[in-house]
Amino acid sequence: MIYLSQLLGNPVLDADGEKVGTVSDLGIATGEVFPRITSLAFMGPGRTPIMISWRKYVDTYDESEVRLKVTSTDLRFSYLQPDEVLLARDILNKQIVDTHGMRVVRVNDLKLSDTSSTQLRLLGAEVGARGLLRSLHPALERVALRLAKTFGHPLPEKIIAWSYMDLVERDLSNVKLSVSHKTLDDMHPADIADIIERLDPRLRGQVFAQLDDEQRAGAMAEFDDDAMAAELMGTMNETDASRILSEMDPDDAAELVSELDYDKAEKLLRLMGVQEQRAIRQLLGYRENTAGRIMTSEVATVAEDATVADAVEMLRGLDEDFESVRYVYLVDGERKLTGVVTLNALIVAAPETRLAELATADLVTASPEDDQEDVAEDIAKYNLLAMPVVNDEGRLLGIVTVDDALDVLEEEHAEDLRVAGGSADGEDSGHASTLIWLVRRNVWVVLWALGVVALALAVGGHLTLAETLTIAIPLAVALVLADDSISYVTNFFLENDPDDEDSPSMLGFTFKGVGMGVALAVLLALIVIALMNVIMSPAVPTAGLFEGSLGDALVTGGFAAAASIFVSFALTPVYLGVLRARDEANKETSGFTLSVVAMVMAVAVFTGAAIALAGPGGMVGSGF
Repeated sequence: MIYLSQLLGNPVLDADGEKVGTVSDLGIATGEVFPRITSLAFMGPGRTPIMISWRKYVDTYDESEVRLKVTSTDLRFSYLQPDEVLLARDILNKQIVDTHGMRVVRVNDLKLSDTSSTQLRLLGAEVGARGLLRSLHPALERVALRLAKTFGHPLPEKIIAWSYMDLVERDLSNVKLSVSHKTLDDMHPADIADIIERLDPRLRGQVFAQLDDEQRAGAMAEFDDDAMAAELMGTMNETDASRILSEMDPDDAAELVSELDYDKAEKLLRLMGVQEQRAIRQLLGYRENTAGRIMTSEVATVAEDATVADAVEMLRGLDEDFESVRYVYLVDGERKLTGVVTLNALIVAAPETRLAELATADLVTASPEDDQEDVAEDIAKYNLLAMPVVNDEGRLLGIVTVDDALDVLEEEHAEDLRVAGGSADGEDSGHASTLIWLVRRNVWVVLWALGVVALALAVGGHLTLAETLTIAIPLAVALVLADDSISYVTNFFLENDPDDEDSPSMLGFTFKGVGMGVALAVLLALIVIALMNVIMSPAVPTAGLFEGSLGDALVTGGFAAAASIFVSFALTPVYLGVLRARDEANKETSGFTLSVVAMVMAVAVFTGAAIALAGPGGMVGSGF
């Protein structure tokens, strides 16, 4: 086995041992399962690019050189064929779609397999850290492997076989590839949407253009980011965009249209058929985050006096792209919902059986103005595959299906995680994500250091470094409790609905927050005073360390931290008000951001209080 990075830059020697250039690239024939190396590209004298046939001219190769069969005068140049690509130019450091793992990755190196003494084939792409280190310098990879082995965490190769790869970044004007997006065509729309979302923005349109209308519509409906779907829709011509909207389910199409600007949305709706346009406009008439907004108007209905045979005939007449049928709903002459028959009951019943005999009349329904989260929770509670939505008169307007309910619950869960300061992305993105996680979990350390610097700048003129650092010790406690104050706020926000009569009032929350602030502040002050009494006792060997100004500095820091803690919890009603106001405006709020704001406020209060207490004529050095 050998890697592309081990060949690039190696000398190319002719049959006489004379150097004719250095390896710059390798060409492959893309039409094979594991493509063979067909061309050798190297830089000749005067940096002249030269390409020759690998099979015809290459004799041997290794990690140090490539030796040719003929002398330099017998070489004949060749050209890249339409089914060939260059590994370094067209694949290395490019994005690829791993159609087996359903993800987008970047190629760090390419692994080659020798099938004979001279024949090389492309085995796959190295997308892990080893390939990146090796491409920088082989020694880096060796050092990393030794370190990983020492700490008991092997650093494995991450190879994606060529048969599972699909190029998504290439210059089609220069290279015509036999590798197309047929593998993407065979994927589920959810997998296609996931891949497109992970691509660089400039590549999304290229991949999206490879899909037909049905696949585009399916992928559009599966995007987690509605704004991204709207952006892709905005790049298309109006006729194509309108046609894709027509292919989508009405609820998905309405969600997408709501993300477009008004003029664009109106143009697309006017180009649609009358029925599709009416269905979308009806859904857009309901408020966001309600059952009416996520329901579909495609419902399988029959008259309440119909038979099983009538229902089967109705089902056979539905369009192929009709919303999946889980139930058949019975309606009277005014389209009022009177019952529901499950598909299972319909299949086993005799054709002449009246549906009213099979129907369930005790129905769980929703109003179009009900909160979408409440509807989703009811669907989960009653194990429903769909919930009918009816108006005040009992007329059937549509249904909320279980897949839409799952989407709602997933969105709400992700939002709750963001508010609580967690991550909505459950995937492990490697060392970068670990570093980010570490910083997020320990941001108080950074803010503590900034607080020390700010304090030193403010009081450094008359206090020693030791006194300044001693004052700053209790700041760590103030920062941790400031973070806890936000956890208290977010937990209250997530667990209590302000519209619920049983929910605690804002006044009660305020009193509790202030009370906690007073209690914790007094507790810290008492702990610092008690600690000083203990460590200043003659029986303690280190008593002399805190005599005089250092002891005063520790007490000053304790009082400043107490003031900071009190302010942190006194501000909890403000933070709760911000959370509720942004939620009412349908805006997301990060719990991590709130924590940072609270800790910055804690640093500011602590610094101000410490300066007031430790300034000229203050506590430190006064023999307090």
